Amino acid sequence: MRRYEIRHRTTYDYASEAATARLAFRVTPLARASQRVLAHRVDISPTPRTLRPGVDFFGTPFLVARFEQPHRELVVEARSTVEVTRRAPDPESPAESWEAAAASALASHELGPESPAHFIYPSPLVRLVDEVADYARTSFQVGRSALSGAAELMRRIRADFEYEPEATDVTTPLAQAFAQRRGVCQDFAHVMISGLRGLGVPARYVSGYIRTVPLDDAPRLEGADASHAWVEVWCGPRAGWIGFDPTNAILAGEDQIEAALGRDFSDVSPIHGVVLGAGEQRLSVAVDVAPLKV
Repeated sequence: MRRYEIRHRTTYDYASEAATARLAFRVTPLARASQRVLAHRVDISPTPRTLRPGVDFFGTPFLVARFEQPHRELVVEARSTVEVTRRAPDPESPAESWEAAAASALASHELGPESPAHFIYPSPLVRLVDEVADYARTSFQVGRSALSGAAELMRRIRADFEYEPEATDVTTPLAQAFAQRRGVCQDFAHVMISGLRGLGVPARYVSGYIRTVPLDDAPRLEGADASHAWVEVWCGPRAGWIGFDPTNAILAGEDQIEAALGRDFSDVSPIHGVVLGAGEQRLSVAVDVAPLKV
């Protein structure tokens, strides 16, 4: 078990005053069997005229804020205390074959938020690209478990792709990120999801945070952490959903804190909506993940 204090601060600076805005915030960590939210608060400046909480189809909590006063800056700071008890499984432990996992998803009549049926088709940011499916197929020999195959695919992405923040942005198509073999965690997650879905294996997008461990016992830097993204793969009815982090080639465990689930990044963007104003805007994000003594 691990416990964390998380600070996620987002600041928008507008070139000219924004007259009004209506925005949705997804900055509350998920409450799941393997993750408890012990405390949480969100501070927003300027103060919204209205603030309405909700939960989306996939179980991610959100806030919808309406601003009616002119403002040049918007600051959203979420502070959370979270306890994580998720244990990463052995990728070579016995599990259903990937063919069986794919068949069970296709035959599923369950349409609840956990159903694998929602995650086998293309989504707004994840197209099914033949080249990506062919790349994934190398890891899925006949009869191999979905768990083992996904773990190998994750490790191959980590080895074959270069982490380069300037190589892509949120609008970069998946096929381009795959072709250039460079990008960030969002790109690697989308590539892995596309490859798996191209084989019929359900996969979904997870956004959240990851604990960072400084090298050589150096002091941890405040605000040096960032939002993170990884993949959950449906490994069959017995194994269920298992998390894989292709950016770091590790299975998701107690170092990952989940904030949102969806088909791709378009379902889990921390802030999205409409701002009425003119001119450009500048975005800055600071995330701090501090381990607590248990």
